[in-house]
Amino acid sequence: MSANINQDLLPLPLANWLAGKGWSLRSHQRAMLEAAGRGESALLVAATGAGKTLAGFLPVLADLARNPVDGLHTLYISPLKALAVDVRRNLLTPIEEAGLDIRVETRTGDTPSDRKARQRARPPHILLTTPESLSLLLSYPDAAIMFAGLKCVIIDEVHAFASGKRGDLLSLSLARLETLAPGFRRVALSATVAEPEAYAEWLAPAVPSLSRDSSSQSTETKKSVLRQAQDVATVRIIHGEKGAEPRIDILIPEDRIPWAGHSGSYAIRQVMAEIELNKTTLVFSNTRGLAELLFQQLWSANDLNLPIGIHHGSLDVEARRRVESAMADGRLRGLVCTSSLDLGVDWGNVDCVIQMGAPKGSARLLQRIGRANHRLDEPSEAILVPGNRFEYLEALAATDAIAEGKIDAEPFRDGALDVLAQHIMGLACAGPFAADALFDEVRTSWPYRALERPVFERLLHLISTGGYALKAYDRFRRLVEDSPGQWRLAHPRFAQAHRLNAGVIVDTPMVDIRFRNGRRLGQVDEYFGATLAPGDSFFFAGMSLEVEKIDATEVQVRASKRPARIPSYSGARLPLTTHLAERVRRFLAETASWARMPADVREWLEVQARVSVLPRPDQLLVETFPREGLHYMLVYSFEGWNAHQSLAMLLTKRMERAGLKPLGFVSSDYAFAIWGLEPVTDPASLLSPDILGDELGEWIANSAILRRAFREVAIISGLVERQQPGKRKSGRQVTFSTDLIYDVLRRYEPDHVLLEAAWADARTRLTDTGRLARLLDRAQATLIHKPLDCISPLAVPVLVLIGRESISGGAGEEALVGEAGLLAAEAMQLAMPDKA
Repeated sequence: MSANINQDLLPLPLANWLAGKGWSLRSHQRAMLEAAGRGESALLVAATGAGKTLAGFLPVLADLARNPVDGLHTLYISPLKALAVDVRRNLLTPIEEAGLDIRVETRTGDTPSDRKARQRARPPHILLTTPESLSLLLSYPDAAIMFAGLKCVIIDEVHAFASGKRGDLLSLSLARLETLAPGFRRVALSATVAEPEAYAEWLAPAVPSLSRDSSSQSTETKKSVLRQAQDVATVRIIHGEKGAEPRIDILIPEDRIPWAGHSGSYAIRQVMAEIELNKTTLVFSNTRGLAELLFQQLWSANDLNLPIGIHHGSLDVEARRRVESAMADGRLRGLVCTSSLDLGVDWGNVDCVIQMGAPKGSARLLQRIGRANHRLDEPSEAILVPGNRFEYLEALAATDAIAEGKIDAEPFRDGALDVLAQHIMGLACAGPFAADALFDEVRTSWPYRALERPVFERLLHLISTGGYALKAYDRFRRLVEDSPGQWRLAHPRFAQAHRLNAGVIVDTPMVDIRFRNGRRLGQVDEYFGATLAPGDSFFFAGMSLEVEKIDATEVQVRASKRPARIPSYSGARLPLTTHLAERVRRFLAETASWARMPADVREWLEVQARVSVLPRPDQLLVETFPREGLHYMLVYSFEGWNAHQSLAMLLTKRMERAGLKPLGFVSSDYAFAIWGLEPVTDPASLLSPDILGDELGEWIANSAILRRAFREVAIISGLVERQQPGKRKSGRQVTFSTDLIYDVLRRYEPDHVLLEAAWADARTRLTDTGRLARLLDRAQATLIHKPLDCISPLAVPVLVLIGRESISGGAGEEALVGEAGLLAAEAMQLAMPDKA
């Protein structure tokens, strides 16, 4: 291939490099180069293996080859540290082979401090970083110098974080960069964006809204906003070439698909057989604890002693890097991993992806499938291993959605106030600022385009005094107003504290796992560490470890061969997306689709239709039946575990007031069950929409949910510090501090801005209020109450969770512990053909 084919868009070194590879530009790569030539920002939506990352970087390499600079030219923002490292490795290949004098470096939380200092003094041409690290860079006084020559920002896997708090932080950073380097190009890359227009709007500089506080703005301000509306650069949306359709199989077990469970452990021998057949296999799990369990089970079934590794976010960085290097070199046959490898890591030798348990969303599944083959013209191979029969329906729904090109959409919402408070503090660390200018700048960030000035002033008051109830304490006085509207940092020590504690990911408190020689293996949840004692053993990093010594922040261990426990990790569950939930509902009612299902799943649904009801997609089925002196109510709503937990808790409170004597409840992604001493004869009256009014507010206010939400916003806003110079607070210390402040604010300043932020988080994220509201609206019009004499087949996967995931509402729960086996056996008899 002649280099001239690409030379119209590329400088000769890059054109020759492509020609030497025998490659030509794909249409979307050409479109990205053309957009860059016109100075346009762009959102590229392209399949995995389509050369998406190269398409993002080619315009940068071309510009640096033609117009060498001494300083930072491009920022690459990744949601994952591993992805930034992987991109650097792959980006160095064309740079070195084309003979380009371009320096590329990474900067994440794992980067040594001396390298971080050098990067600020002499930045590379291309810096690969994360939203958190960029925010920290902007907190230094030399940020204006470092970013003055910035020409481009590339945001990879933008769908993974744009609609959340990390997206808020990045959007605010983009607004600051626009002030420091006006007119830089904004580029975003993704393989799984459902609504490109929404992401393009998020990416572009926002036009501040006049709808809320325009009455307080001067005529000149309004004119300025309108001029900005005319000048804002639009983002061009570029679609990549369509790749080969993935080949996805749902593993059918040698025996029957289980009634319950979520790990897929029943199929370990079959999974090991797939690893033996392929060169390299990624085995994805949805949690870190499950990854440790699956690794141990696979190793027990590994009769050929094949090299198998494990990778998750709690492992030490050195352990993760060793595994990543072994994968890149093709030295592993199998790797058990979590969402730590969901995004973009390019290992071309992976030829099969196995998803253990339900995928929970078509976008997430498509992202994981894309890790296999990583070539556009060859199909990715994937196998789904459902944990139970409902998960089989979910797996089938996900494969159908991918075949139809339907991807889950993530809704955008207004920016979080705790994130904005952190951002304001970070900019104060960089130097004094004018409130008017900063307010205008913040409102060019899309999530904050409608921010009202009184709310902004309340945040300034929070950072400068802590609020009315806390103003007597010097440690909350982080800002000083020298003259009206002119603010500065109160003391340099606050800058150090901010940089130690900044970030919007508030993990569960962790303790380090170390060998006696000091070698760090990673971390486990503090609450799990509190259950350990010297002599106990647990699995971690694929090893059996025996506890030697424990203190508040560290567990000292040694290698062991004793039987061991699997660490448990708290944290948010992956939610079942609304899109998949709707598809699962359709499967229940569309009997024609049952022919595609294995015999045991088909029989399960057939018997359900015979002894009870299979609801239509728009209906809400409620079953009630007695058992062993107790009365059960099953609600099949398919709205996800979070929503079910919240609604079940509210219903038990309502049932208590109605004299129905509830004893406990249990939830899955598909349904929830409540049991008590009295029968429920009118479930419609319990499931009325007004339960989301005063009752929801009362429950949140008196539960631990609001305290947990406040803990998060207090940490993100900087009101409470996790790290101090030379030491780290334990989780208990942080919780004590946040609880103390929470109690003071609720008593003396109930309208405090952080309490409002905590309420917003608790309502929208922790309780999934939107899905609850839709569920209750549906219940009013379409609820079907089916009284039964005994358990139904659909009820079994939920009720077998009793004793494992139940939350007791009072005495009597013991009557059901251990019932799971009996319940399953009874429904199994129901599911057998009549002739049996």
